[in-house]
Amino acid sequence: KDNIENVAVFSSVTHVGSNPPLLGFFCRPTTVLRNTYENIKATGVYTINHIHKSIIEDAHHTSAKYDANISEFEVTNLNSEYKNDGFAPFVKDAPVQLQMKFVKEYFIKENDTILVLGEIENLFINDNLLENDGFVNLAKADVATINGLDAYAIPSLEKRLEYQRPKTSLANNQ
Repeated sequence: KDNIENVAVFSSVTHVGSNPPLLGFFCRPTTVLRNTYENIKATGVYTINHIHKSIIEDAHHTSAKYDANISEFEVTNLNSEYKNDGFAPFVKDAPVQLQMKFVKEYFIKENDTILVLGEIENLFINDNLLENDGFVNLAKADVATINGLDAYAIPSLEKRLEYQRPKTSLANNQ
């Protein structure tokens, strides 16, 4: 918004559906400055970028409450990049980058939070993360998970399991 790039870390991104491809994230109450939320509402577009091990500290710093005229890219070592003539910046070198279009917001009165719903318009994944069957192996990129407000972990891939169906003997007894 106003040609000032904005980037912020969110721990509450969730898959909502596949057709159309939807993701949601939660914004805490807007009683304090929420630049990212305001930018999404004003422009209708945003990106979601996966944090990896080497940028955890800079990504975490984007949670600081800067004035709207200060870009978090300017106060961190994160770099922006633009793709497909998009208006919203991506985080350069993020192993997974999603170009999003704002769809709708849902106010949650129980705690004054907002669920922001967006549709994936484009998806950019580092080629080395793709397995032969199309699986995206995030462990290869040291993609971080967020635990609460201030803790980060690097998950490892323990095992892949097939899609589950009822066991035949139990299914026949019903």
